[in-house]
Amino acid sequence: MIAPRINLNGKGVIITGASKGLGAVCARALAKEGASLVLISRSPEKLEEVRKSCENPDKHISISVDLYQRDQLEFAILKAQEFLGNVDVVLHVIGGGLGLHDPFISSEGLDKLLILNLKIPVEINKLVLPKMIECKKGNLVHIGSIASYEAVASLGYNTAKAALAAYVRSLGKEVAKNGIMVTGILPGGFYAPGNSWERLKKNKPEIVEQFSQKLPRGFLGKAEELIPMILLLCSEDASMMGGCMVPMDAGQGNSYLM
Repeated sequence: MIAPRINLNGKGVIITGASKGLGAVCARALAKEGASLVLISRSPEKLEEVRKSCENPDKHISISVDLYQRDQLEFAILKAQEFLGNVDVVLHVIGGGLGLHDPFISSEGLDKLLILNLKIPVEINKLVLPKMIECKKGNLVHIGSIASYEAVASLGYNTAKAALAAYVRSLGKEVAKNGIMVTGILPGGFYAPGNSWERLKKNKPEIVEQFSQKLPRGFLGKAEELIPMILLLCSEDASMMGGCMVPMDAGQGNSYLM
């Protein structure tokens, strides 16, 4: 028996970090599947470029806000709810290491990373969950990292992503009874338009080459390879995935437990 095609037609989706990189790739993929999108990031020009590059651009809006600011975050989600009616999916692509590589990171630096990678998704989820619980459906999808259990990046980034994975697991168990699926992926290194790996390839190609040689496939992945799993996690077919963060590291990881 052939499994039915994932159906996202008519779904109302919020995407954070949508102006570039994986967020932009996800926006185009979800639009192609018939979803209506609210694209959120800080750059109005780049957001509009992404919106116009999506299929049926008039079905989508872009909201340029600084999600570090609580009042702007609340404004963005309220505006998204008004536009979409029902928010069926929130795809949290926002995140990063902010260039904070010091192993003796300050508490202030760590807090910046926690805000970006954990606290912003937490606040957004808190705003959309009441309506999702009322409707007994919804998908909250988080882009994590292999760093959450492999400790392959900076101390601060490893810590923030580990906290995100713990949050997804814990919240997923709490709201599964309400028909809400809290999930995510744990990617290894991959290229996406304008992301850190693309910049590194341009500026320090020897480092990328050395890294790639250690991968089982011998080359770095692309954002597009993550899309099939992300589409699944945004759909109602992800009912068995609540509380799960799915490794997608092309064999980069070494841990048996996650």
